Amino acid sequence: MKLSKWAKQQGISYTTAWRWFKNNKLPVKAIKTSSGTILVEPAITQNSSSIKKTSIYARVSANDKKEDLKRQVERVRTFCEKNGWAVNQEVSEIASGLNDKRKKLIALIKSRPDRIVVEHKDRLTRFGFNYFEEMLPLLGIELIVMNRDVEEEQDLIKDLVAIITSFCCRLYGARRGQNKSNKIKNIIKEDSDE
Repeated sequence: MKLSKWAKQQGISYTTAWRWFKNNKLPVKAIKTSSGTILVEPAITQNSSSIKKTSIYARVSANDKKEDLKRQVERVRTFCEKNGWAVNQEVSEIASGLNDKRKKLIALIKSRPDRIVVEHKDRLTRFGFNYFEEMLPLLGIELIVMNRDVEEEQDLIKDLVAIITSFCCRLYGARRGQNKSNKIKNIIKEDSDE
């Protein structure tokens, strides 16, 4: 089958599949014909799809979005079923996309599934998605993003808002900590003056 059809079945963009082929990272056997068409061996694709351990990763940023998290998991599960992938593990997490110490995501990667499926790339991480996209295949993990057709401008606006929110939380948290520290110092000073 053509690489474009294979990419569509896997839920990845043709550009990503082509880049994987070019860098010899395509998880299936493929050849380039004399006309330039890239063909993926269908038998290999079917066998690898049926035996691969598939994990779902879903994330929201706040506790008040738990219902969104459940719906996100359901959409990704349905996507996997349509592609004929048996889901071995579902990981859902409530954490900021800027947090680089998400225990569940780290544990998921350490468990080395064959495939990780996410709904949008920002569900995996707000920044540094390309690192995941390049490094996970090196660990033998295929990364599938269901919806890659989000406009770049919207992504940039969401990222800017996320950065500002994160910095404001840190600033106000630091200020609150400093105020508490000053109060404690004043209490200690008053007690020592008595």
